[in-house]
Amino acid sequence: MTATHSSRMLILGSGPAGLTAAIYGARAGLAPIVVQGLQPGGQLTITTDVENYPGFRDVIQGPWLMEEMRAQAEHVGAQMMYDQIVEVDLTQRPFRLIGDGGTVYTGDTLVISTGASAKWLGLESEVLLQGKGVSACATCDGFFYRGKKVVVIGGGNTAVEEAIYLTNHSHDVTLIHRRDSLRAEKILQDRLFAHPNINVLWNKSVERFVGGGDPVGLVGLDLKDTVTGEISHIEADGGFVAIGHSPATEVFRGHVELDSDGYIKVDTGTTRTSVPGVFACGDVMDKIYRQAVTAAGTGCMAALDAERFLAEADFELEPA
Repeated sequence: MTATHSSRMLILGSGPAGLTAAIYGARAGLAPIVVQGLQPGGQLTITTDVENYPGFRDVIQGPWLMEEMRAQAEHVGAQMMYDQIVEVDLTQRPFRLIGDGGTVYTGDTLVISTGASAKWLGLESEVLLQGKGVSACATCDGFFYRGKKVVVIGGGNTAVEEAIYLTNHSHDVTLIHRRDSLRAEKILQDRLFAHPNINVLWNKSVERFVGGGDPVGLVGLDLKDTVTGEISHIEADGGFVAIGHSPATEVFRGHVELDSDGYIKVDTGTTRTSVPGVFACGDVMDKIYRQAVTAAGTGCMAALDAERFLAEADFELEPA
């Protein structure tokens, strides 16, 4: 027989947004079920030093933080399920979702917190040096490169914004782009070109991130000229890949309204989606901030929005 799990609040995703929603939902007596997805704990499980999450004097480890959040959610009554959702039916309540092993999950409300993942270049050296000088988030990791030489790879808004942000920490920022013009908005380009501490390398692609030292860390990048094919080398202490993010929304396409980049659209100032009773929080709906603390904040909002939705729905069902 196919197993079925039902809850007043069903949560998809177990990063800061989903687990915060679970904590608030459990404390409200909604007995939430959290379907953790392919990467339990989200992107913080592959993040080493975390220095910008409030409440901790010293640097903490991302995996440890997510373990604590999960334990807290379970302590107050949330139930964790290890599964990946492959099919959804949001046409009626309770909403019905199916895991890849056939398990059925139903929820009177649904909180989507499936997150977004950074796009990478796909280099073996990139994988080897992630967290050792190679990053996909300047806001998260830029502080660790104060006074050091850093590079940003990309040509869109994200890359330009990250290059400008990094000048808060470094007086030597290089933007590397594979073409001879940027895709970023003109106002951002104007700020970039006007900044005395930013240099741009045109028509260059990254061939290899070069490691060295003890312990091993990024020391430079091998570049290939996209026009001539010439190989060159640039020294760097930090390399930030800024070529965009991919929200994990494919299973919801056609079921909830998405924007042109695939992020779930929500009503301004809320976590309400186009489907009543379905809420979205964290990086799956936020393509601007993408921080653990903002994800947790919207997770709180989603739980409160869901609780209010249920209270109103229950009131309408009560006999006059």
